[in-house]
Amino acid sequence: MLYAIIVAGGSGTRMKSDRPKQFLMLGDKPIYYYSVECFLNTFPDLQLILVLPPAYLNESEAILSIFPSRDRIQIVAGGESRFQSVKNGLEAISGEAGMVFIHDAVRPFITSNFLQHCLNEAQQYGNAIPCLPLKDSIRMLEASGNRTVDRSAFRTIQTPQTFQLNEIQEAFQLPYQEAFTDEATVLESIGKTIHLMEGLVENIKITTPEDLNYAHFLLS
Repeated sequence: MLYAIIVAGGSGTRMKSDRPKQFLMLGDKPIYYYSVECFLNTFPDLQLILVLPPAYLNESEAILSIFPSRDRIQIVAGGESRFQSVKNGLEAISGEAGMVFIHDAVRPFITSNFLQHCLNEAQQYGNAIPCLPLKDSIRMLEASGNRTVDRSAFRTIQTPQTFQLNEIQEAFQLPYQEAFTDEATVLESIGKTIHLMEGLVENIKITTPEDLNYAHFLLS
């Protein structure tokens, strides 16, 4: 089986909005719509779990009504952290066989070709974590000051992160740790090797008002 967990459980405080950022409008649709639609259209047999803030579960019927494939969408309440939200999504999957995408709802510019590439890489290597090289010079802050570091040794990480379902379910049995900044770090903590793949430049994460302005530009 093939699954996708789209995490839309955050409050989006950095957006400075009275509404979570994933529900803000991008063009004539809410931000979360674009990634949900792309997953459903790319994989006809995919089952999708949409993780929402508990306060917005009452809106689930309106959210589902947007999509013609609503029978393939399950809505789950998010937790107090991203880790707990993803765990809630994983616990909504009854089986242990198959592959699962885990994606940020506020990354609306994924494409079908990119998703298929993620799946192919994960099937070959066990998991697939999209990333991009750094463009800017970086410096490391230290107690005595700061120093330059080799940017070629670093990557920025994107979603969807794609996993064998049984492995990521096993990893999420661990108690939460502050080091768990994404799902790859959780999988790595049980001794699995992380496979990096080339990311998508336009696969931006909308976090701030400036990001949203840029997303409107990209959409246009």
